[in-house]
Amino acid sequence: MARPKVPLLSADRIADAAIELVDSGDGFGVNALARRLGVTPSSLYNHVDGRDGIIELMRGRLGARYLAELPSGAWDDVVIRTMRGMRRLYAEHPNVVPLLVGKTITDDTVIASYDALATALVDGGFPEEEVLAVVAVLDSFALGFGLDLASPDEIWQPQGETQSLGRLVADAERGRPRSDHAFELGLELLIDSLRLRLARAEEASERR
Repeated sequence: MARPKVPLLSADRIADAAIELVDSGDGFGVNALARRLGVTPSSLYNHVDGRDGIIELMRGRLGARYLAELPSGAWDDVVIRTMRGMRRLYAEHPNVVPLLVGKTITDDTVIASYDALATALVDGGFPEEEVLAVVAVLDSFALGFGLDLASPDEIWQPQGETQSLGRLVADAERGRPRSDHAFELGLELLIDSLRLRLARAEEASERR
């Protein structure tokens, strides 16, 4: 039999199949992925370093879809664009999140995105000793609001009398509009607080 012109497996094909598998809600593992691809587990091991290697392939593939276009410019513009991209990633692939957060990030594309964010903050004047903490806060914000999109339309449903919550819920947006509004408001609050913190840091530096 002639050898196929296109290899049966590639990093991209493995990553795409793994993402589809996890998105479907089926159990994730090397054996399950091999079955989905129609190959033996040993064939996968010729391309990836086990389960962790597959997770990092998924991270890289998703990073290429959502984070490859590195933002530039003022630090606040970089933060806003990065947060929106990260939120889309988490929102559209919520089942992948537990796998991604449980493994150290090594993928070049995703590292480059975090590097661009950290560099924008450093260049913007934020104290270097705080930048990684700020990045962690921003990452958690995007992660939380990405998962928020998977929430039911009715988040609060009081069963008894309330002072304010019941009235507010009755008049509030639901579903995607609610989540989008809350995300943009939260992003605005984050940017405002970071600007205030930056101003305080600059004032402290001038007094030294």
